[in-house]
Amino acid sequence: MSLRPKLRGLRVHPVAHNGQQGVLLEDPLGLSGHMIFVPQTLAPALALMDGTRDARGIQAALQLRVGLYIPGHVLEQLIQSLDQALMLENDRFHQARDAALRAYREAPYRPPSHAGAVYPDNADALDQALEAYRAQFNPALTPATEAFRAVISPHIDYQRGGPVYAGVWTHAAEAARQAQRVIVLGTDHNGDFGTVTLTRQNYATPYGVLPTDQEVVQALVDAIGEEEAFREELHHRKEHSIELALVWLHHVRRGKPVKVVPILLGSFAHFTSGEADPTEDARLNATVRVLQEVMQDGPTLLVAGADLAHVGPAFGDPRPLDLAAKAQLRAADEQLIQAMLKGDAEQFYQAIAAVRDRYRICGLPPIYVLLRVLNGGAGILTGYDQCPADEQQSSVVSICGVAIA
Repeated sequence: MSLRPKLRGLRVHPVAHNGQQGVLLEDPLGLSGHMIFVPQTLAPALALMDGTRDARGIQAALQLRVGLYIPGHVLEQLIQSLDQALMLENDRFHQARDAALRAYREAPYRPPSHAGAVYPDNADALDQALEAYRAQFNPALTPATEAFRAVISPHIDYQRGGPVYAGVWTHAAEAARQAQRVIVLGTDHNGDFGTVTLTRQNYATPYGVLPTDQEVVQALVDAIGEEEAFREELHHRKEHSIELALVWLHHVRRGKPVKVVPILLGSFAHFTSGEADPTEDARLNATVRVLQEVMQDGPTLLVAGADLAHVGPAFGDPRPLDLAAKAQLRAADEQLIQAMLKGDAEQFYQAIAAVRDRYRICGLPPIYVLLRVLNGGAGILTGYDQCPADEQQSSVVSICGVAIA
């Protein structure tokens, strides 16, 4: 157990458990598979677990700062539970993380981590589910063209986003079938600031294995550096943003494999807060340069697995969204969509930065990089929706589908 516990970066969910308010802690890497409920009375102790204090020091600091007394044995038990769940930054966590990374790399492929939950894990059942969404569209109104160079597809679950997924992938089906390579940019929901995270591992779907294009991966490694490229590679193991796009890609290709380049992109919070400029970021610039060269090398489809806004009480906003607020959100999203349709990365980014990302556009990194790589285009909006994010329908995630020629 850690003598001076340091809490890792975790997902924190405010919840009620057995009538008691508190927070549910979840490891984004899923190393232990356990979540921990911390009662509201103990939650202030978490903020003091920064590696500078032992249990006695945390106890004293709580009494001094907020007048809260937590018995020593209760605090020790909390620290021990966090340690057992691999939620502390210590040797035990590092060993588990390194073992998980070795297992991930040594496996024949990355298995679909959301099969059986977000979508069926059986190919036939998956076909039926996805075709049920596609059946909503009139093929006569959907251009059969291979001219599309890029697709912006959601990464929300299919249950909520299925119709929007179906719209964009129906439009882009021919381009997907003709592609000899597909580059997929996904939001890394757990990524550090400005990270560009690669993997040499192949991705699998219920239809089979999609081989990773090792030559393109190596070109990117040469451009951004080995250590930087794979520092957060384990995030690929559970991240859904690439996986949910690849399932649709594999479906519209009727199970035929194609080389893919899976790239996870980390947070842009340091950019939208004004601390840095994405146009001056060496990692992003090198990535864009390599991908622009790759796009010229044979039929290549560029995909962003990206949602738009996350607003309402479920995401920390003080008030529920009413009809007026949802209309206001639609207008803000429309600004972003217009930039996407023109392939204008600067207009897209500035619309978000101007309001300091108040709508929490989690698809900002992959959409921005996609637009930078395209450097202009002519797109069509294939679908838009505001998906409920709580039972009261007072919070929403907005999504869209865009195909760009």
